[in-house]
Amino acid sequence: MTLLLAIALLAQTSPPPSSWPGWRGPTADGHSTEKDLPQKWTEESVEWKTPLKGAGQSTPVLWGERIFLTQALEKGRRRVVLCIDRRTGKIEWEKVAWTGDPEPSHAMNGWASATCAADGERVYAFFGRGGGLHCFTVDGTPVWSKDLGSFEGPWGTAASPVLAGDLVIQNCDSDKNARLVALNRKTGAEVWSAAREPNRGWSTPVLIDTGTRKELVLNGHTGVIAYAPETGKELWICRCPVGRGEPTVTPAGGVLYTSSGLSGAGVYAIRPGGSGDVTATHQLWMTRSGERDTPSPVVIGDVVLVMSLRPDLLNAYEAATGKNLWKIRVGGQSSSSPVSYGGLAFIVLESGETVVVDPKSEERIVARNKVAPAPGEVFRAGLTPSDGQVFLRSDRMLYCIGKRKSGR
Repeated sequence: MTLLLAIALLAQTSPPPSSWPGWRGPTADGHSTEKDLPQKWTEESVEWKTPLKGAGQSTPVLWGERIFLTQALEKGRRRVVLCIDRRTGKIEWEKVAWTGDPEPSHAMNGWASATCAADGERVYAFFGRGGGLHCFTVDGTPVWSKDLGSFEGPWGTAASPVLAGDLVIQNCDSDKNARLVALNRKTGAEVWSAAREPNRGWSTPVLIDTGTRKELVLNGHTGVIAYAPETGKELWICRCPVGRGEPTVTPAGGVLYTSSGLSGAGVYAIRPGGSGDVTATHQLWMTRSGERDTPSPVVIGDVVLVMSLRPDLLNAYEAATGKNLWKIRVGGQSSSSPVSYGGLAFIVLESGETVVVDPKSEERIVARNKVAPAPGEVFRAGLTPSDGQVFLRSDRMLYCIGKRKSGR
């Protein structure tokens, strides 16, 4: 069975070339098919860098000449959406989405971790208890805001919105009143809501096409669940014995790959398209290697790469069987999900160093790229590749690296 990402459902307007319209890119798997993207860089490769007030760690979203980010100011009391000109790094607009008393959050999370979604006309930003989901035009005009609940729990929120046809879909996992909700993306009106077990979670749904139907696949505390994107009806569940709803599911070659977010379960592969509890029938393999926490898998050819936050281990598995092929230490903690292009994996360490891995090379690590950040900068967002450049953000700086291919 061939698994195709449902590009037609991701947005009514097709993204222009070189866009990165949401979490994990245009195909929701961390891959870019662009050519001539930089593989090695130094501080001298930085074209511009833009200071960002406050703190945040959402991945840069890019549509045309606009980059969209979120930030939290005044230790979470003010949540803002930013639009930055990709050509110059100049902040075009900064709009306050919400102000109020901040909810509790984990020290590694904060209040601006969810990545925006863009469709060429509007941009969508999620701040959890901070007013919920917010919609602006790409010019910065407020369109609507939807309060999605109190999001009970001590560690904050981080799941990113996903666009599907006329809908914007948001994971609202929480210790109480957890649900998956779909809103009309133009009006903010609720279209459907699917109750989920009351557990905190930070994973973003992934929209796939199995060849016979579309499925919205979401990792969670008890396993991976697929929903009908049009109605929210639960289609199947593949259970995990030790869970935490954190890494995003990665589709590749007709299979879904994910990890639990907690040590004790490791990585597992699922064949989609089932019905009911498919743990015994559709789970293809599961490791017991103990990868844990935030990074999502990236699949390059027949190799699944999974970065573990603690310790700093990168494991490579055979995609068909789950056999461990090799493991290496990358030399620093990484909590961002890897991005891939040119057959390589790019892993951003929290220090700002980007480790470049070639899974076919005996050396494994083929480059270590640095941008000379200021003391105290922390990097937890993924890279955004586009048109000969990559965009890298820390909690308080956005870097543009490399020469633009188109020359615009």
